[in-house]
Amino acid sequence: QVQLLESGGGLVQAGDSLRLSCVASGRNLGTYVMGWFRQAPGKEREFLATINRVGVRPSYAGSVKGRFTITRDNTKNTAYLQMNTLKPEDTAVYYCAAVASDNLWLGVETPSEYRYWGQGTQVTVSS
Repeated sequence: QVQLLESGGGLVQAGDSLRLSCVASGRNLGTYVMGWFRQAPGKEREFLATINRVGVRPSYAGSVKGRFTITRDNTKNTAYLQMNTLKPEDTAVYYCAAVASDNLWLGVETPSEYRYWGQGTQVTVSS
């Protein structure tokens, strides 16, 4: 069992940056693929980024590529999402997710493949 807790959301202006953190407890995060998702009101949950167990070869949704960066520190059992040049359309609840994997090198982009989810953190970007 893994518990995930996101933090770092808030209210910012367009063009600002935020860094979200996702702390895992209960298990060694190094055995899990990590992902970040978001959900805006009235919309489906959207994939943003994923990173493999060893912290390389991240992949991103086109909407955030070049602006968002996913990283992880397995020694701290924490994953991060650095968000730069934020836009009003980035306003949403942001979630981290984890799924155990035997594969060191693959990320996961499909929400239904994730086993564990955090409670979410609100990000609001004003224009």
